[in-house]
Amino acid sequence: MLITFDRAVGGSTIATIERRDGVTLALPGYDRKHRVPHDLAHAVTECELAMAGGVFGSIAGGGVFANMRVLAGRERHDARDRSKRLLAANKSSLGVAECVAGVVHAAVEHGATSSAVADARRSWGVFSAEPVPWTEPQLTAAISRLTVLAGDFARDGHLRFVWPDRLTSPVPVRVEHRLGRRGRV
Repeated sequence: MLITFDRAVGGSTIATIERRDGVTLALPGYDRKHRVPHDLAHAVTECELAMAGGVFGSIAGGGVFANMRVLAGRERHDARDRSKRLLAANKSSLGVAECVAGVVHAAVEHGATSSAVADARRSWGVFSAEPVPWTEPQLTAAISRLTVLAGDFARDGHLRFVWPDRLTSPVPVRVEHRLGRRGRV
């Protein structure tokens, strides 16, 4: 999947997403006050930390968020149902992605890299009592990559980001319910 980040009118960003199924989507950013696009922080963080259930893995799998719109291509006949199932299945992962991408974004936006690992641990603690699944070098790599890409975006106002196929979230199988002898609902 190819994600292209562009500076939008008014200073925000827009991500144009070309999925493998031939559908092209627009994802508007709401980040006029930030130097670093928040959706770019998601893409980098989720990619570096192998988060297939985050924002961009969900989109790659067929998820479409309410603020997105189709620009080109033909969606499947069951696209809405598939998207709804996928986003519901990834609800927890999307929450984790939002928190961790927020930490990485803040580290780069405000130059607070020294506290980022501790901040990520605190954020993770909201979701789980288990140990943080990412190492300090992984978090540092995400911060470093976002720093470089944010600089490229600031200079050019345009950035192409390739989302790896291996991080495409699978669509959950549709569960059909049976009611007694009458059959399926």
